[in-house]
Amino acid sequence: MKSNENSTTAGSERKAESFGLARHKLSPLETLAQSFSSVAPTAGPTVLIPLVFALAGNGTWLSYLLATGAVLLVALNVSGFASHSTSPGSLYAYTALVFRGAFGQLSAWGLLLAYVGTASAVCGGFTSYASVLVRYLTGLNLPPTLVAAFAIGTATFVAYRDVKISARLMLWLEAISVTLITFIVLITLWKTGFHLDSNQFKLRQVSHGGIRLGLVLAVFSFVGFESATALGEEAQDPGRTIPRAVISSALFAGLFFIFCAYAEVLGFREARGDLAKTTSPLHILAERANLGFLGPIIDAGAAMSFLACAISCITAASRIVLFMSYRSLLPSLFRKVHARNRTPAAAVLLVGAASMIGPLTLLERGASGFDVNGWMGSLATFGFIVAYLLVCLALPVYLYRNASLTSKALVMSSLAVLSLLAALIGSLYPVPPAPYSYLIGIFFVYLVAGFAWSIKVGRGPQMPGEEPW
Repeated sequence: MKSNENSTTAGSERKAESFGLARHKLSPLETLAQSFSSVAPTAGPTVLIPLVFALAGNGTWLSYLLATGAVLLVALNVSGFASHSTSPGSLYAYTALVFRGAFGQLSAWGLLLAYVGTASAVCGGFTSYASVLVRYLTGLNLPPTLVAAFAIGTATFVAYRDVKISARLMLWLEAISVTLITFIVLITLWKTGFHLDSNQFKLRQVSHGGIRLGLVLAVFSFVGFESATALGEEAQDPGRTIPRAVISSALFAGLFFIFCAYAEVLGFREARGDLAKTTSPLHILAERANLGFLGPIIDAGAAMSFLACAISCITAASRIVLFMSYRSLLPSLFRKVHARNRTPAAAVLLVGAASMIGPLTLLERGASGFDVNGWMGSLATFGFIVAYLLVCLALPVYLYRNASLTSKALVMSSLAVLSLLAALIGSLYPVPPAPYSYLIGIFFVYLVAGFAWSIKVGRGPQMPGEEPW
């Protein structure tokens, strides 16, 4: 058994050498920053918790607790592969170890859309918060398309320049934003006397249907937690640091969301406000705590978090494009690695350009930044769910082939698949109103087109050090 694992790891290492990226450059903390930034934890308290509250009410914290459990199950499945494979192909590389041909490549198409869609979505969030901040500081009303172009352009430049610089920048941006939100939440709890909210813990006026629908949105808050898996070549000791980053980001984000959900629901009840109808919950809580001067700082923190998420998504997506190029799913041009920066230069530029199309088009047609965030984020979520489902289905097969399947691993995989199916079904039925209903058709057409292209080009060449299929 041990010799099989060693040979697998060695094969992965030999394979990694062929990509030309900066090897073992990122510390464990910088690797964690990649996953945590992709989650964009600031989006939960500022955007998503009010939406979950509109469905789950006093059960908002429970929806996030259940979502945390579901995501941790997926994280355990992902980490099971991450400890054996050190490839920049992320979840696609894992599923390709098990599922042959076009079916396994669905993970690549799903992840590519997921990361590009998420970068586009957070660009919308950045546009909303940055525009408010600029208006407050200067009185200027900047064109939304200009703000969006600045966001994606900056994120693309940072991702192109150096993976270590981008990781450190993401780490600081998220640390500042999360610290600020935690401070406001703690002040809110202090103002309410740190008492337990019986309405929430007794789930008063909460329905099972509301919890279920809230769970779907809560799960969406975590997407991107696995993005550190795209740093298989660049992380130090990837077989250990990447699994830890994946699990830690999911766990920390879950605890943060549960904490913020409880405090926001309690804070708005004490203030006699309607959390479900606000677009700036932290502003209101700060004003109630006589900290209204923090409003611009909250906007700046939110904008920074969205920018960090865009950098993270472009970084991860570019590595997947690089891997897809080696599989002949994309032109060989995208195998090019910058001679000095050791980043996949052509792939970064492609992803950056693709991430800019959606926001600029929608904003030009009159959509708001929050509309862009909701629409593009929903589209991206379908891609994540497909990739998560495939990796959770693949792990027990992989373990079985290596004579290491246990009943615990099988149960873990089964529960993760059931949780993801519940989230997928909940997002499809009842059929959401337009334009969200259109996104289902768009994603289906995209996935079919990717599947057809995969059949046409075949699996692609075998990589150095890789075992034949």
